[in-house]
Amino acid sequence: MARTRRKPELLIPASSLEVLKTAVIFGADAVYIGGNSFGLRAKAKNFSHDDMAEGIKFAHEHGVHVHVTANILAHNDDLKGAEEYFHELKELKPDALIIADPGMFMMARRICPEIDIHVSTQANNTNYETYKFWADLGAKRVVAARELSLKEIKEIRENIPEDLEVESFIHGAMCISYSGRCLLSNYFVGRDANHGECTHPCRWKYAVVEETRPGEYLPVYENERGSYIFNSKDLCMIEHIPELVDAGVDSCKIEGRMKTALYVATVARTYRKAIDDYFESEEKYRENMPWYLDEISRCTYRQFTTGFYFGKPSEEAQIYDANTYVNEYTYLGIVGEVDERGLAKIEQRNKFNVGDVIEIMKPDGRDIETKVLGMVNADGEEVESCPHPKEVIYLKLDQPTEKYDILRIHTGSSENISC
Repeated sequence: MARTRRKPELLIPASSLEVLKTAVIFGADAVYIGGNSFGLRAKAKNFSHDDMAEGIKFAHEHGVHVHVTANILAHNDDLKGAEEYFHELKELKPDALIIADPGMFMMARRICPEIDIHVSTQANNTNYETYKFWADLGAKRVVAARELSLKEIKEIRENIPEDLEVESFIHGAMCISYSGRCLLSNYFVGRDANHGECTHPCRWKYAVVEETRPGEYLPVYENERGSYIFNSKDLCMIEHIPELVDAGVDSCKIEGRMKTALYVATVARTYRKAIDDYFESEEKYRENMPWYLDEISRCTYRQFTTGFYFGKPSEEAQIYDANTYVNEYTYLGIVGEVDERGLAKIEQRNKFNVGDVIEIMKPDGRDIETKVLGMVNADGEEVESCPHPKEVIYLKLDQPTEKYDILRIHTGSSENISC
């Protein structure tokens, strides 16, 4: 019997409490976050105990689930701390734990059996027997390996229990290693990618050395800028929501647990509308495709690819001449509140000035151009600009704004910035 078509969950990353709230307001069905340990983004801001508690409370109040990463490949020395961490999570009551290591999986099942377990892509989940193995152990969901095609995912869906969920990455950075299990970072600088400390050596520039000519470096390049031979384009499946649904994907996952609130808001809002439009009618989805493509290009990206979904990527999926992002907008801040004077309070993220024309980015899809008429600093003094990172500023704008709106400014043209 054919499986009933289901609207997939939109799963959004969050690096901090501020970004979690942004993801929730801008359309996430669920967010995934990391604590200070045992996740694979050690360089992310991550969540303290108090922030995690507040974030879970905020998400649940808005009907949004929270998944917590504990997906390192653990060594013996990690186990005692992991056990303490699972006891802590038991009290915080997230909706799911994302785990890759079988030992960590069994520990979580023992300590907090009431919390769902999702098996991380790090576990190399490439066939339906693996999915059934995890289901038999009590997993609620398995995250597809990045190397799977839509054809393979559909075949997996047809051969696993109906209630076992399939999660798949649909947008964001791609790793050059098998399901992200990389040894390059550890080899070069002693920072283990499988412990969350990846230095992203796939983005570095390389040369070739011939064995009998030590010290003679032969450049590998396409032009005068060099060649970044491991540097993948970013995944983007905004044009292929129907195929993802047809394959039986239950959760559409966005990569980016080190990204800004602007990136998260842009991607969440765009995919939210695309999924909702498709389930309203495929005609509406197709008609709105130019808007999705325009919006998704307004956050930082490295050009786009569909990854492995339609077969093994060719050389066209790589970027050989740069390791930079394309960035068309600069993030200014999130409106924290609008006070009795009508001034919008923000914690500034990048410098801008009185007189600048900026954009108010709304959760409902609207982008409203507005002029900065004035600024007042935290001491109540009128200022002409805000040059100090994270300073609190009160803005007088010529258009109304609301709490949780994102403020951004167009850079003038597409430009490359360092990743």
